Amino acid sequence: MKIIDFRFRPNTREVIDGIKNSSMFKATCEAINFDRRVPQLLPEIVADMEKRGVELAVITGRDCEVTYGFPANNGSVLEFVRAYPKKFIGFWGIDPHKGMKAVYEIVHAVESDGMRGIAVDPYLAHIPPHEARYYPLYSKCCELKIPVFITTAPPPQVPRAVMDYVDPRHVDIVARDFPELTIIMSHGGYPFVNEAIFACMRNANVYMDLSEYELAPMADVYVQALNSAIGDKVVFASAHPFVEQEEAIRIYNNLKLKDDVRRKVMYDNARRILGLAGETRSEGREGGRPILSPELPLPYLPFIPTSGRMN
Repeated sequence: MKIIDFRFRPNTREVIDGIKNSSMFKATCEAINFDRRVPQLLPEIVADMEKRGVELAVITGRDCEVTYGFPANNGSVLEFVRAYPKKFIGFWGIDPHKGMKAVYEIVHAVESDGMRGIAVDPYLAHIPPHEARYYPLYSKCCELKIPVFITTAPPPQVPRAVMDYVDPRHVDIVARDFPELTIIMSHGGYPFVNEAIFACMRNANVYMDLSEYELAPMADVYVQALNSAIGDKVVFASAHPFVEQEEAIRIYNNLKLKDDVRRKVMYDNARRILGLAGETRSEGREGGRPILSPELPLPYLPFIPTSGRMN
């Protein structure tokens, strides 16, 4: 089975040290014994990906310099993508507090550095994703036809991070204000499981990954929804190196998913989002598909407003 990993960071020594020493994740790393992660050289990492059948991996950057005083890691994303352009796809980390500088940064990252999307972290920015400071970023993404990765489900022990910043109901507002924008919620919007599922169901331009929460309490609801309603809206992501990629693949192999749904999650959906299957990267108004099935009949289509915000 071919695989695209939609949330992956190579476990080089620099990445491991950067995560465990960051002001955001130091306490989290201590709690989960992150020191046990074994660093590798980049060629070794790529070779292991090949053995696992991983065709591509999306590497997301992170910029929360204003709120946490920790430098962005986008330089490493660019380094990895340049080293293995056929194996890695880069999403540039953006800090919404940086205003127009962040907008110009998106343009440069896409047009000069070949990035294929952006990543934002509302729980680290301390403002929800529908706050005004994000909207120039989303507008530029629409113009450039690139997706945005919105981190949801804050990990434990991150200083000053609160769950309200990542409520999928905020993402729902963004999806209605920007129907041309392809949005991927990471970590399944956990613990707002039902809200995340319904955000994907009712918005044709919203997707998610379930990384780190596939076996959490209430995760059976994700599986039920995948098999009945949102098989086209979820992508596989390992969250490596927080979760070993090999272990993440094993988890998905053991989930009680229909065969065609498993194929979509592990490969097909990511290809569509990334524009690798002869389709546009931005779903836009043509991206809606009926959410209708014998298992879960619903009397509506994913709704995309023609103008303005509509409820």
